[in-house]
Amino acid sequence: MTLLCIDDLCEMADHYAPVEYLVREAAQQWERDEAMALRRAVFCIEQGIFARDDRDAVDEHARLLVAMSCNGGMPDQVVGTVRIHRGEAAGEWWGSRLAVHPAFRSQGHLGATLIRLAVSRAHALGCRIFLAQVQMQNVPLFEKLGWTALEETTVHGRPHARMRADLGRYPPCHDPLSGFVTRSKVLA
Repeated sequence: MTLLCIDDLCEMADHYAPVEYLVREAAQQWERDEAMALRRAVFCIEQGIFARDDRDAVDEHARLLVAMSCNGGMPDQVVGTVRIHRGEAAGEWWGSRLAVHPAFRSQGHLGATLIRLAVSRAHALGCRIFLAQVQMQNVPLFEKLGWTALEETTVHGRPHARMRADLGRYPPCHDPLSGFVTRSKVLA
């Protein structure tokens, strides 16, 4: 039996990159805590949209979805999040606060997978129209995923597009805890 010394383990850690991600509804408190920390990092620190915290009244009834990097097949760290919630009209659902950690934005199509689960999960819960206020730089991604821009608007002082998902492209997801699995892009 050969034992690895501590120095070898530290050297290995420098080269480790997750290859698999689990995207599902948050099931454990650590997942919710890390998702909220990620939202603060993205919307408060990186983008400067909110001063201290981005939480609002919607969080009290929203469903929180998370993308987690996996280590040995087990969820290890929250690297992306989005929330979904009912709108004011019957059958209307909204997605908001889509955030992916900067170090993982080029990995595993995490933003797209979070969007797919958000719409599919709402679809399973009776959604007949799914909407989002999308930052303008993200409109092309949403259009590739079957969304239509309805109008340009301003949210928190920033240009957005109000967009609608094509529910026909998002089959209902009745098992939010199994969610979806996605893999890292292979970098050449």
